[in-house]
Amino acid sequence: MGTSVQTRRALMGGIGAFTVGLGLAPKDFGARALAASARTQIKKRNAQAESATSLDGMAQTLLGPMPIPARWAYIIDVTTNTVLLEKASNERMVPSSLTKMMTAYIVFAFLAAGRLQLDQQLPVSEKAWRMQGSKMFVPLGKTVSVSDLIQGMVIQSGNDACIVLAEHLAGSEERFAVMMNEMGQRLGLTGSHFMNATGWPVDNHYMTAHDVGLLAAHLIRDFPQYYHFFNEKEFLFNHIRQGNRNVLVDKGLADGLKTGHTDAGGFGLCASSLRNGTRVIIVLNGLASSNQRAREGERLMSWAFSNFETVSFYKKGQVVEAQAPVWMGNHNTVSLIASQDIKMTLPLGMREKATVSADYPAPLMPPLKQGQPYGVLKITLPNGSSVPTEREYPLLIGTSVDALGFMGRILSRVGYGFGQ
Repeated sequence: MGTSVQTRRALMGGIGAFTVGLGLAPKDFGARALAASARTQIKKRNAQAESATSLDGMAQTLLGPMPIPARWAYIIDVTTNTVLLEKASNERMVPSSLTKMMTAYIVFAFLAAGRLQLDQQLPVSEKAWRMQGSKMFVPLGKTVSVSDLIQGMVIQSGNDACIVLAEHLAGSEERFAVMMNEMGQRLGLTGSHFMNATGWPVDNHYMTAHDVGLLAAHLIRDFPQYYHFFNEKEFLFNHIRQGNRNVLVDKGLADGLKTGHTDAGGFGLCASSLRNGTRVIIVLNGLASSNQRAREGERLMSWAFSNFETVSFYKKGQVVEAQAPVWMGNHNTVSLIASQDIKMTLPLGMREKATVSADYPAPLMPPLKQGQPYGVLKITLPNGSSVPTEREYPLLIGTSVDALGFMGRILSRVGYGFGQ
């Protein structure tokens, strides 16, 4: 990228503050800090606009407020965990058939664990057969393969397919809902509660747009071997051919996931696309019609890819500081390396304005172990930017350095005193 690195070396008195923070940093510190910082900055910068969201229809984005007709919305670049747009994303909403994404997640988990097989035949109960709403038209008293039921669930949005799967896996749809809530807690869906496997509107059944996006990311990451079901454009079952209700999939603009509609929740969409190594997930709900859902989904997917870029600053293990000074070690300098792939999602044209600096206590005091956290890489954007202005990522010691022995320390001090 050609970005120059400035070095800011803290005095040794500041070493405690560095080591305490770095010692407790999780492995995905940079990505989590990036997402948390982005969300915080959005809310602070647009506090007044956000308070009037329900009145003026404005969503908050990394480019500033933007009007959208969806009542709830959430768009994230999951490659860097950067929130691009949100509108009431933590507000409870009626998820309608977006619920089926959780049903699919549990089915995929059973498949991956070998507790369910794609060619396994499951019996159709009267409850499943009588279920109203969208259907794949399962035959009463007969069996249907798990593979067909998955396609009926995610392509045709079949409520009947969901009940067949739920009853087999948990004994009843009610017990399956308990399983859904337990899985939701494990996945971090803190704003969701499930009462059924289909999304049929009932009291106390809700999700947030944020949780829908998080669930979509888990489906894509955790079960790539089954994600292709969401990308099929049509499915023929029981002599009835139905197309995928996700128009973005039908147009080739997304590779999944799901749509939903009820009178209470309006028209909703969760879609994802991977382009040039960047994956974006968009969640919309509370739209007025299927046509509006299609237009907004297409418009916002294009907006997400057209206005931002993923900038790679360093690869994991790449040298950031080549010659950090060492005091009384068997080497006079040591390299500091990136602890992870350091990527950021930025508005187009912002990468040239970034300042990169290695900030660490100097000189370094041995013994130093390879891979030991030491200092941070700081990426700073100019004040007034539409994105968080500073982010930090841990740096690691590149090569082990031992302390000098007694005579070595004496000679080093003598030599140092004469300016050698």
